[in-house]
Amino acid sequence: MVTKTPASPQKETAPPPPAGAASVGKQIIDILAERKQTIVTAESCTGGLIAAALTDIPGASAALYGGYVTYANAAKSKMIQVQPRLIGDYGAVSNQVARAMADGARNTAKSDYAVAVTGIAGPDGGSEKKPVGLVYVAVSSDLATVVIEHRFGDLGRDGIRKATVQAALDLVLQVLTSDES
Repeated sequence: MVTKTPASPQKETAPPPPAGAASVGKQIIDILAERKQTIVTAESCTGGLIAAALTDIPGASAALYGGYVTYANAAKSKMIQVQPRLIGDYGAVSNQVARAMADGARNTAKSDYAVAVTGIAGPDGGSEKKPVGLVYVAVSSDLATVVIEHRFGDLGRDGIRKATVQAALDLVLQVLTSDES
C-alpha cells in the first residue's frame, strides 16, 4: 500500500539580500578579519537581514559578533539600552534612536563596530512627517557614530528592506575605509 504524504505548507521566506550585498559584505568581513575586529548589528525594519547578508559570506564568524533584532520599542530598551524617553521624544524611527541603537549595540556587545537600522518598511505605519520608506542607518565606532537618513519611497516592503540592507552595508564599508586613513 502506498501512502501519500501531504505537501508541507509553503513557508514565507525573507527576501534574498540585494545583489551588491555579497561583494560589499565580503569586503567588510575581509577588512574586519584582517584587523581582528568585530561588528554587531541592531536591526528593526530589516529583522535580521543585515546579519543574514553578512553570514552568507564564508568566514564571517571571524568578524561578525552577532546581531540584535529589536523590532519592538521595548526590545530596543531592554536589549541595547535605548532610553525609552528618547523613543518617546523623537519616535522609534529617528536619527536619535538610530544613533542610540548603534552605540548601545556596540557597547553591549563590546564590539569594535555596530550598524543599526530603524525605519518604516510599510505598507502601513507612515505619516506625512515620516512616510513609508523613511529609514535611518547608523554606524558606530570608537571614533564616531555616523547616521544617514534615507527616503526610499514606495519600493514595496521587500524593496525597502533590500535597499536598507544595501545602504547599511555601504555605510559600514565607507566607515571602515575612512577609518584606515
